[in-house]
Amino acid sequence: MSEELLINVTPRETRIAIVENGVLQEVQIERANRRGLVGNIYKGKVSRVLPGMQAAFVEIGLERTAFLHASDIDIEGEEEGGKGNEQEIVKLLRQGQDVLVQVIKDPIGTKGARLSTHISLPSRYLVYMPNNTHIGISQKLENEDERNRLKNIISENNEAYGGGGYIIRTVAEGISEEAVKADMAFLQRMWGAAKEKIPQTRAGNLVYEDPPLVMRVMRDLVGGRIEKMRIDSNETYNKVNKFAKKFIPELEPHIEYYPGERPIFDIYGVEDEIHKALERKVELKSGGYLIIDQTEAMTTIDVNTGGFVGHRNLEETIFKTNLEAAQAIVRQLRLRNLGGIIIIDFIDMIDAEHRNQVMEALDSYLEKDTAKTNICDVSPLGLVEMTRKRTSESLEHILCETCPTCQGRGTIKTTETVCYDIFREILREERQYKANEYLVLASQEVVDRLLDEDSTSVAELETFIEKSIRFQVESLYTQEQFDVVLM
Repeated sequence: MSEELLINVTPRETRIAIVENGVLQEVQIERANRRGLVGNIYKGKVSRVLPGMQAAFVEIGLERTAFLHASDIDIEGEEEGGKGNEQEIVKLLRQGQDVLVQVIKDPIGTKGARLSTHISLPSRYLVYMPNNTHIGISQKLENEDERNRLKNIISENNEAYGGGGYIIRTVAEGISEEAVKADMAFLQRMWGAAKEKIPQTRAGNLVYEDPPLVMRVMRDLVGGRIEKMRIDSNETYNKVNKFAKKFIPELEPHIEYYPGERPIFDIYGVEDEIHKALERKVELKSGGYLIIDQTEAMTTIDVNTGGFVGHRNLEETIFKTNLEAAQAIVRQLRLRNLGGIIIIDFIDMIDAEHRNQVMEALDSYLEKDTAKTNICDVSPLGLVEMTRKRTSESLEHILCETCPTCQGRGTIKTTETVCYDIFREILREERQYKANEYLVLASQEVVDRLLDEDSTSVAELETFIEKSIRFQVESLYTQEQFDVVLM
């Protein structure tokens, strides 16, 4: 399966589309005023220790204080940190203390950044852990001989390159000893430069900044499957070429500058796909569809047969719809960058073999996803529960904001409901104050209803309170907004 990377660069925004066999699978966006923080290292200051939560809030110079849990604190002599009891967090940290931290999760919604003191620096083939001695290897690299070969290279050269711990990445499979050593030397230089800055850096300031989005994608995602990497900015093209020549020479022949007049995302239909990824409904080719609802607590995905009636029987129709939905769901998770708890409501299947095949299909499609996922068995209610780890905000949160009319509810009060609200407000005002008449300010739709369908109710209310009621349209009011003015 071939992949293409399309890179669209403007002065304030960089967008990267990952296209597999002509179909958009993933979009990553970085804006100049909202650069991702994951991977950045800060000299932080502990602002508050919370023994009950086994955590601390740390100032790192952001709008909101960041969150550091006890399990993410590097305890000397322990490779994975420690989950202590209530006293241990107090022993590990104190208010006002300076601490070197790395961002492991961007601020999302109302939550601050998540931090760790387990410092790690990634390169093309390795991840370096300066405060560790462990040598690990990606589970996706399955060949035992190759695993041992790579581990031995690190072990034999580790002392010469300054020591520390390493994780060997999947893309390291088959690379030469020289390439491993070059990566080790590069990581040592990078950590050396960061370490020199620490004493001079004031608390709450940046010590090391992760590279820009384009370089990160090249470092983290690019594998042997990349067929083309097309860039529509000449300046970025030159930077990428220079970066590839130094760190990823095998990628250099695949990098192209796109000088065309027509936007690069338009040619591949990426813009249309991004707009579709913001909608609740996702159409399936068979005629079925998905409904995706993203909330603060979780994301729910409902599968429906829609107009798909099949050719044999209902069970076969349901099975085929669910199989198609499994592939579409995984694509949408990647495309929308959905994370946290995800509940999938497949159409109920009677045949146990069909259920197993759908779950196997979901598993196989998720193997292509670079984000870590965990799927539970089908619940007694027939729901598939899963989690997907993401470190940055979803596509919807990057591109959209809460609707000011409905405040994110997705619905607004009907004109009938608002009219009755107005009647109640007039009665409330009449009991409390003395007015000669009332002026109601409301939207065009509400005023139209008050003067037409509810005109009888208005007349009855005027008779009851023995006051006249006038109406005035306020064009800037939403359907739910109104004011009752005493005249």
